[in-house]
Amino acid sequence: MMRVARHRRLPLAAAKVLAAAMALTHAAPAVYAAPASGAAQAARGFQFAVIGHPLQRDRDEAALKRAIAEASQSDPAFVVAIGIKAASEPCGDKLYAQRHALLNESPQPMIVSLAGSDWTACLNSAGRSNAIERLNRLRELFYVDGESLGARHVSVTRMSSTAKFRSYAENAHWEYGKVLFATINLPANNNHYRAEAGRNSEYEDRLVANRAWLHRLFTLATRQKIHGIVLFSDGDPRVTEEEGFSLLSSFQTKQDGFAEVRKQIRALAEKYKGKVLLIDAQRGAAGEPAIQWRDNVGHLHMAADWAEVRVTPGAAALFTIKGGSAEAPQ
Repeated sequence: MMRVARHRRLPLAAAKVLAAAMALTHAAPAVYAAPASGAAQAARGFQFAVIGHPLQRDRDEAALKRAIAEASQSDPAFVVAIGIKAASEPCGDKLYAQRHALLNESPQPMIVSLAGSDWTACLNSAGRSNAIERLNRLRELFYVDGESLGARHVSVTRMSSTAKFRSYAENAHWEYGKVLFATINLPANNNHYRAEAGRNSEYEDRLVANRAWLHRLFTLATRQKIHGIVLFSDGDPRVTEEEGFSLLSSFQTKQDGFAEVRKQIRALAEKYKGKVLLIDAQRGAAGEPAIQWRDNVGHLHMAADWAEVRVTPGAAALFTIKGGSAEAPQ
């Protein structure tokens, strides 16, 4: 369950020590309990907001500020922001710190899910790829402890609490209202698969980590009898596409970087009794946000800068998506 509280941000060094101690003392994933009042509210239903990377089309920071303000107006349980910068913006620490400060001003708990534009296209002074170094820097700045950003905090469990995957702090999960929420690092540019020989060590290592992460999430949801799982990512693994649909036309190479994760999610969902909703930052077709379903797996493209999702435990439609002034059960 979720715990909301006001805390003073720890210094970086102290936060790292605390994170290491937690990893040693928690052999199994932690599930945090909400206060009694919060638990009762969650049982009746709640809403969360998603900011769908308004900067990805080279818009200025004002678009992100406006999305944060608008997404917070209805007092959601938390807000998830996918992506912190446009691909055309610099990859320096100054911009990273500026966006961290902006997101941290959110009046609601703010969870940050990385986008490919935040790190995959970054270059060093010699014009060579600096993606891995920049990804590690983002991890140091945004994921130093077990809490979200924002004026109020959500406690999260990071994948980095497991020694084998201590680098993958950006993958985090939290529970609220018998729904398990999680971020997963799936960059939009073909999952950062690179055609050049010998250039896919980052992709291959992350593939292993994400495989273990998804298995952990579905195992936890089954054990705790969770009603639904919501995954947030940058890229669209296309889990709701019909069998036989060509997936290669949108990629520059014949290698589909999302093939394995798509296959795994479908296989795990078949054995899971609840609903699985994937939300990505890709715009898709113009119009109001709408969830597309394939059996118990749903997929939501962010067709607007932000959207609000209502969760109603026990209802036939577990999720209700709001786009602007429109509202439709899904």
